[in-house]
Amino acid sequence: MKSNLGFYTRITRSGIGIAILVLYLTDVINGTLAMVLLGVATMLLITSAISFCPAAAICPIRRLLLLFGLE
Repeated sequence: MKSNLGFYTRITRSGIGIAILVLYLTDVINGTLAMVLLGVATMLLITSAISFCPAAAICPIRRLLLLFGLE
């Protein structure tokens, strides 16, 4: 797989994923919301670890970031 995530995107995804895990482990979030957010956190951490996100390959925001030189 070719990497399609930049450095700052990976750091941001990791930070959000870790923040969600901390909120869950400290019982700030619970119930259905916690399960949904844990799924999101898992996806964020996995995609940042492997530097590839299938959705980023088709997302127009990536093209806009490249157009304006932000990534």
